Amino acid sequence: MTDPSGREALLRATIVVVANGGLRALTYRAVAAEAGVSHGLVRHHFGTRDRLVAEAMDFAISESLRRSNMLDPLETVADFARGIETLSERESEIQAFQYELLLESRRRPELKPAVERHYEAYRSAITMQLRQLGVNDPALVEVLWFALDAIVFKQLVYPSDVGAAVDRLRLLIVTATHAD
Repeated sequence: MTDPSGREALLRATIVVVANGGLRALTYRAVAAEAGVSHGLVRHHFGTRDRLVAEAMDFAISESLRRSNMLDPLETVADFARGIETLSERESEIQAFQYELLLESRRRPELKPAVERHYEAYRSAITMQLRQLGVNDPALVEVLWFALDAIVFKQLVYPSDVGAAVDRLRLLIVTATHAD
């Protein structure tokens, strides 16, 4: 049986390597160096580079959702918006890793399933949160997902105040909660 914490360290190392150098920098040796282990251990745990990438993407999605408030129980619209402004600051490597894979999927179709899992996970989390607020509106889910994705990306590459945009998202949600 493999050590789950050892796998997690390798997944975290994969995220750091890709976040800092893109997928072209991803090698067993680079991951092993980042994790402080032998490169044979990376191959042992994951077998192929594609499996390493897929598992790292799933881990990144899970960590991002867990560290954000997107899986927390909600009582108010303010609960939904809490933490959006600083998501990229708190998780810059995880976010950069995900965006690297999303962009690389344009050139490598084998990454499409990971991209689909990425988008579905975030859409599902937003859907769940809106339902907790009494809103069942698939179009609003899309608008919020696109806006949140853009805010996080923008904060990752060019940090600045996004308060006005987040305030507008809150207003959209409040309006939806009062709609008949």
